Amino acid sequence: MEVAVIKYNAGNVQSVLYAMERLGVNATLTDDVEQIKKADKVIFPGQGEAKSAMKYLRERKLDQLIKELKQPFFGICLGQQLLCEYSEENDTECLGIFPIQVKKFPPLDKVPHVGWNNLENLRSPLLEGLDDSAYVYYVHSYYAEVDPKYTIASTHYLEDFSALLHKDNYYAMQAHPEKSSVSGEKILTNFLNL
Repeated sequence: MEVAVIKYNAGNVQSVLYAMERLGVNATLTDDVEQIKKADKVIFPGQGEAKSAMKYLRERKLDQLIKELKQPFFGICLGQQLLCEYSEENDTECLGIFPIQVKKFPPLDKVPHVGWNNLENLRSPLLEGLDDSAYVYYVHSYYAEVDPKYTIASTHYLEDFSALLHKDNYYAMQAHPEKSSVSGEKILTNFLNL
């Protein structure tokens, strides 16, 4: 199985590569359009800032490529937020896969949201083998709103937000599965088995 991890000037990619290695998968970090197109699975991880990440994607035509991919695709953390329509972070137009707004948590003294929270309202093959007792690890100040059509799990921190999203071949997760112990490993394994 060929897994492409999209390189787009965002942090946290190394931990995703290590997670793939632990699962016995040799993933490749790349921003090469052809290599991403031919991959069996594509992972879009990241920590960073929305506007500069989108600038990098546009400069390399990766924004258009991502919208055209047909294989299973998994956005993680910033990767989830960029798959949404718009982010309040520096007034950023994102990829628009999910017609959802990304907002900043209020109030300022409560961000970033760092730590372990459980997943709620799970509904997807991606979450098979997990239930509402599954905990995952978060580090974020912005969140995707809950959408009844696309939210496949939620988490509560100050308010409910989309922990995971799904539309067609696109899956996305706000938490870091690669840092979420048994629950995260299960989600990554389920993704690889889609």
